[in-house]
Amino acid sequence: MTREPGSHGGLDERAVLLAAGLADLAVSTLGSGLGLVRGLLRRSDTAEMAAEAERDLEARGRLVLDRYTSPPPAHLEVLARHVLARRAGDDG
Repeated sequence: MTREPGSHGGLDERAVLLAAGLADLAVSTLGSGLGLVRGLLRRSDTAEMAAEAERDLEARGRLVLDRYTSPPPAHLEVLARHVLARRAGDDG
C-alpha cells in the first residue's frame, strides 16, 4: 500500500489509511497516558493531587452547568437598563 505522497488512492484505501492513522494515534496516546499515570503513582503527594484534580473538575463542571443552564438576560430588559442608566447620567 505504499504510494507516493501526492497520489490519491481509492476511497477504500484512504479509509484504511485513515483508520490505521487513528489507531496509531490512539496507541501512542494511550502509551503516553500510561507512562504519565505510572509517574503520578510514584509521587508522594498523590492524594493531594487527586483532591486538587477533583476540585478542578467540580469547578469546571460548575462552569459548564452555569453556561448552559442559566438563561441569558432578556434583550429588552438589557436595553431598558441601558436607557435608564443614560437618563440617570444625563440628570446628574
